[in-house]
Amino acid sequence: MPRARKPAGPFRYFKISPEVIRIAVLMYVRFPLSLRNVEDLLSERGIDICHETVRHWWNRFGPMFAADIKRQRISRMRGFRHWRWHLDEMFVKINGETHYLWRAVDQEGEVLESYVTKKRDKKAALRFMKKALKNHGSPAEVVTDGLRSYPAAFDNLGIEDRREMGRWLNNRVENSHLPLRRRERVMQRFRRMKSLQKFASVHANVHNHFNTDCHLTDRQTYKTNRTAALAEWQNLMA
Repeated sequence: MPRARKPAGPFRYFKISPEVIRIAVLMYVRFPLSLRNVEDLLSERGIDICHETVRHWWNRFGPMFAADIKRQRISRMRGFRHWRWHLDEMFVKINGETHYLWRAVDQEGEVLESYVTKKRDKKAALRFMKKALKNHGSPAEVVTDGLRSYPAAFDNLGIEDRREMGRWLNNRVENSHLPLRRRERVMQRFRRMKSLQKFASVHANVHNHFNTDCHLTDRQTYKTNRTAALAEWQNLMA
């Protein structure tokens, strides 16, 4: 009986080391750096690449790494039934036109879903909630602001009784917008909805992977958690 062929790796056509590709994607997505900043930092470490190469790597491998992280996290959290979700929408300008980035964050500050729409009506809220519920299951509580699209969508889904609303209750998701806002300024805004959706999804999963709650732990614990997160990152798509 012929032996099953091992699937080809995603780095098979690249002469450079996969570790270099992973670190370049990590630097660009995780930190508020431009493509040329990443080129300069790698050059100081003896790695001579063009900033357009960094762009190609993050566009090709960023979604793969993010999907791998998300798949692992969903498998670990499967069966967890005490989630408290925080929902909010960001105003994002694309070519001078206002768009809305819907985001769901859990009680630990980890981003569950990101979804871009041109409107923030009931139809958009319903699409966003269906996507989040399909990927992560049903939460025990959902915190939102006063946008009327939420109760309309929740009533359609039959989870209106789980909704909470209060003046300070949604600070968790409001604060989670800040890292993406910093990246938006460095990238000088986004040009297309597709680009925003792609980067927001990748950025959210990378942020989750390195979300070690450094403000809640001592320095030694933080260093241990950071080292473990970096080791797991270097094993992605191996």
